[in-house]
Amino acid sequence: MSKTAIIIGAGPAGLTAAYELVTRTDIKPIIIESTNDIGGISKTVVHKGNRMDIGGHRFFSKSDTVMKWWQEILPIQGSKSKDEILKDIHYQNKKTTINLSPNGPDPEITDRVMLIRSRLSRIFFLRKFFDYPITLNLKTLSNLGVIRIFKIGWTYFWVRVFPVKRITSLEDFFISRFGKELYKTFFKDYTEKVWGVSCTKIAADWGAQRIKGLSVSRAILHAIKSMFKREKNIEQKNTDTSLIEQFMYPKLGPGQMWETVARIVEEKGGVIIKNTQAVGINISTNQVNDVLCINTTTKEESTIKGDYFFSTMPVKDLINAMGGIVPSSVKEVSEGLQYRDFITVGLLLNKLKIKNETKISTLYNLVPDNWIYIQERDVKVGRLQIFNNWSPYMVADIEKVWIGLEYFCNEGDELWTKTDADFIQFAIEELHMIDIIDRNEVIDSTLIRMPKTYPAYFGTYSQFDTIKDFTNKFENLFLIGRNGMHKYNNQDHSMLTAITAVNNIIAGNKQKDNIWSINTEEEYHEKK
Repeated sequence: MSKTAIIIGAGPAGLTAAYELVTRTDIKPIIIESTNDIGGISKTVVHKGNRMDIGGHRFFSKSDTVMKWWQEILPIQGSKSKDEILKDIHYQNKKTTINLSPNGPDPEITDRVMLIRSRLSRIFFLRKFFDYPITLNLKTLSNLGVIRIFKIGWTYFWVRVFPVKRITSLEDFFISRFGKELYKTFFKDYTEKVWGVSCTKIAADWGAQRIKGLSVSRAILHAIKSMFKREKNIEQKNTDTSLIEQFMYPKLGPGQMWETVARIVEEKGGVIIKNTQAVGINISTNQVNDVLCINTTTKEESTIKGDYFFSTMPVKDLINAMGGIVPSSVKEVSEGLQYRDFITVGLLLNKLKIKNETKISTLYNLVPDNWIYIQERDVKVGRLQIFNNWSPYMVADIEKVWIGLEYFCNEGDELWTKTDADFIQFAIEELHMIDIIDRNEVIDSTLIRMPKTYPAYFGTYSQFDTIKDFTNKFENLFLIGRNGMHKYNNQDHSMLTAITAVNNIIAGNKQKDNIWSINTEEEYHEKK
């Protein structure tokens, strides 16, 4: 008799687990998804033919397993359509070799294709553009001025000679890598805008996971190498993740990947139940027995039994669903876990006010960035996505500009409780004030709220091992994904946690340390 796996959540981790199960085992996956969407925060939102990527998802990984996995679902575009698809992209001005498959699909003919895109993100600060990561070129020197440059150089030299002895907070981490002045100039305000708390209250783990091996010396070395390098390969094995120059991207946005995976899972016998929330987890000594679910539309309750259980739901919600059997110490840590929520405002415009001042050729002289980090202290917007540059197929009318303004907030705070209309007008006025757009050029708009987008590395996070030790006792329960592990994973890390969990089931391995170690090893991120 075949076994069943109950998977809570239809995001990248949950869908990857389901796909691995239907293609490698006879275990039947049943996915329980609380919304009517597929992909979690990796979904694509469509507004009047214009597509939005919530948070920006570059399909790039140092893991060969993940890179091949993605390409099996959506193959890389063929070189025969390079001129058409890349007419608005700046590869044509570089003497590089883009590794497009000569026999790959043509994006003009099929949607089931992965595009090769350039990566460019810059910082907007002092009403000027700075390279990201910061490079000490003439433009940067001119933008910052002699006095600030001297302070940056001196404080960076100081930490190289006298390293920070004890790194406990994110502030310590940044200063140890970049020096105090560079930290205060480019990291402190933006990071506190993202998280809503002081860098001194955020664990250094966040920097270790998100910035990893990046440093001033590595950025300079990369810039020097790039001057002489002529051939660029999509794997970019010897390049730090923050310095990659190209990435794959589904023609119709990240949600296309996960919608395709969902169809494959269902075609192979898996089940996806939408608009259904897991509200109760029935557990015994070392096993999970079943899940109590409620339909969010009809309010009908049902109990689903299984042999294996994968949870991508927020850890706080999981522990709460386990009920009275949870020890008070675990419950206390769970209740203290915190999250950062996210709002994206989509604006359709005739044009941007900022002009393309780079040597990079773009369609209609559009700035070439995928997204721009808004460092300005007089506005609350954190990042600006330009969806045209992710994929020209994200925009219904290629002559228009389709952008996403990203705001970081907490459920219930001043930003979160604004009405949609008030928030959209607020966002328009912010970009108008810093001269990125002219408010009169806005044609259309929309707004998306995403709760619990970022698990926070403060609150009771420092005691998280209490929860991990408790949940690891249940042999058939696997915590995977970003919210499932309360770990700031990218989608490739989330996928690897799912793949590793399925590997453990196949091998009969009851230990889960290999799942929790993903997105912690330096060699995974930076070396072959």
